[in-house]
Amino acid sequence: MSTESIPSGPAAIRTRQSPHHPLSPLTALEIATCADLIRGLYPASTILQFKAITLEEPEKHQLLPFLAAEHDGLNTPPIERNAFACYYIKNTDKFHEAIVSLSQHRVESNVRLGPNIHSPADTDEIVLVEKLALADDGVQAEIEKLKLPKGTTIISDPWIYGSDGIDDDRRLFQCFLYIRDPSNISEADSNHYALPLAISPVVDIVTEKVIRIDQLPTGKDNTLKETQPYQIRPPNEYIPEHQNLRTDLKPLNVVQPEGTSFKVTKAGETGEIIEWQKWSFRVGFNQREGMVLYDVRYDDRSLFYRLSLSDLNIPYADPRHPFHKKAAFDLGDAGAGVMANDLKLGCDCLGSIHYLNGVISNENGEAVPMPNVVCVHEQDAGIGWKHTNYRTGRAALVRNRELVLQSIITVSNYEYILAFMFNQAGEVIYEVRATGILSTQPVDDGVDVPWGTVVHPGVLATHHQHIFSLRVDPALDGTANRLVYDEAHAMPRSDFNPHGVGYYTQETIVEESGGFDIDYDQNRVFKIQNAAVRNPINGKPVAYKIHAPAFQKMLADPDSFHHKRAEFADHNIYVTQYRDGELYAGGRYTNQSRGGTGVRSWANRKDNVQDTDIVVWVQFGMNHIPRAEDFPVMPCEVLKVSLKPVNFFDKNPALDVPPSEQAFNNSVLANGTDTHRQPAVEGKVGEKAELCCSSKL
Repeated sequence: MSTESIPSGPAAIRTRQSPHHPLSPLTALEIATCADLIRGLYPASTILQFKAITLEEPEKHQLLPFLAAEHDGLNTPPIERNAFACYYIKNTDKFHEAIVSLSQHRVESNVRLGPNIHSPADTDEIVLVEKLALADDGVQAEIEKLKLPKGTTIISDPWIYGSDGIDDDRRLFQCFLYIRDPSNISEADSNHYALPLAISPVVDIVTEKVIRIDQLPTGKDNTLKETQPYQIRPPNEYIPEHQNLRTDLKPLNVVQPEGTSFKVTKAGETGEIIEWQKWSFRVGFNQREGMVLYDVRYDDRSLFYRLSLSDLNIPYADPRHPFHKKAAFDLGDAGAGVMANDLKLGCDCLGSIHYLNGVISNENGEAVPMPNVVCVHEQDAGIGWKHTNYRTGRAALVRNRELVLQSIITVSNYEYILAFMFNQAGEVIYEVRATGILSTQPVDDGVDVPWGTVVHPGVLATHHQHIFSLRVDPALDGTANRLVYDEAHAMPRSDFNPHGVGYYTQETIVEESGGFDIDYDQNRVFKIQNAAVRNPINGKPVAYKIHAPAFQKMLADPDSFHHKRAEFADHNIYVTQYRDGELYAGGRYTNQSRGGTGVRSWANRKDNVQDTDIVVWVQFGMNHIPRAEDFPVMPCEVLKVSLKPVNFFDKNPALDVPPSEQAFNNSVLANGTDTHRQPAVEGKVGEKAELCCSSKL
């Protein structure tokens, strides 16, 4: 990465220690202070465009003693409070990143970044690109050729331009155009993705001009056609007022008459600590990752230093220009915090809800309040464990209660419902629900292509992958951890195994950083262990295992820009030695990136990862082959990754959960039912030691 150092300001007098916890997100005042200090480096006439102002997390070697003292009730050592900022000099390609000491009230570093390093987009910029595309004379001339009905609304969807190495050094946006239903021009929520156009302007955001207008191929090959009068298609709406709604659905209310079982403690202006059923952790929120969890503990035992969704890549399958560049990095190109929804009671979250708010920055360096970006609630997740003694008919049973922290992001056409879930058996689950509307493009009537599905007349939904990377920074009873994997193998026939039915497990220790894959045929299971802490029952290292769903990894050619940029997308698991600042699997800056700055590059250092401070990157996802049922809005596709204890406890940690009983749950019969009991015979030892059999029924 080519950089140029820019002089920072003179040293200022040290101020008092920050009253904020080192892991608490920046406050509105801190965001404004950071922006002001950076502006102070330049002449008053210089206008800066801020892309992000967020917490610069303390170095881990500083924070670990702080957290240890905090948990022991001791005085905590002082830690500098720093902010990270990236920004442009307005209307130039001069992109900078800076570290600002809020404790000392000074800019610690300020660096101009080199070529092919571009910032994420922001809300103001996206709106500007929409306007620039539609106001351009050339675009208007193309739209005029469509001969659209009077009053038709044109919609522009700006996409991050992507990379193919062809004249793409500038920061560009590729816009895809649509129309709203011309027969219902007053409906602002009309589904424009059902009415795509074949006109695609390219906007240079530095010059704020349309530099090219691409015609989109609409047939089976690369053939392009001149803009012709538009053939009006029928609408395909998703909003409820356009549906014949069902009338036989009765209310299902989630009621907690005594309130919730979790406790949320405000820790300063922006921080929260959540405690629930032996769990405790801090919740953060930032522009890139959205929700972040810190210092995750169970029954005061350390489990994870930091948990977050690190990256997400969506490469598309259409090989034709300009679709071949479609490969969104929704977190790196925009940000989960920027796109977070304001969640609503009774809609996004059911039951007794506690909301967490966030604060991010805008392009002017001002704080933007983000209300209700995380909802915290409990849910019943079915039976936790059960056993019925068929001899007595007695059942012992507990329900599985889960604590859910949920955030929802809208990325133009798509929604992701993101949730951390905790249960009473010491398990952490990360769940993604993918929904929203397919990204569509025009297609000629009667055309069928192998890289997409026609979901509406004249509408093609291209195949695409969703590849997520969950960053797991473990601290299982300390930070000296290792990654291992178990496999199950058949025993060879022998005198010991004459029937050929035996099998055994074999454990392999991962010694060097690298990328690894799950092999379901070998029952390969990856575990994070602390070899220095042993289970008192069996003497095995305490561990957490990773359960991740099978998915098809990156299909693009290894030499393609798609593959080079999405450094996490070629393996189920990556493990690296911990280094401060290595937070994002695809690299810090993914917009029109070239690769070489993400987890694959870090893993190629071949660092020692045995019994040291490591980071495990868990990839999961889906290959979305669209179907007609995914349009006009997609039913949720659910993906889950779980982190589950293995010999971490000496018994089932959910044994002490109170039994599930009718007096507690207040269920009612919808239909009559009979009690069922299996017949059984029981043997009793008599006075003369003989067995007497008696039926229990």
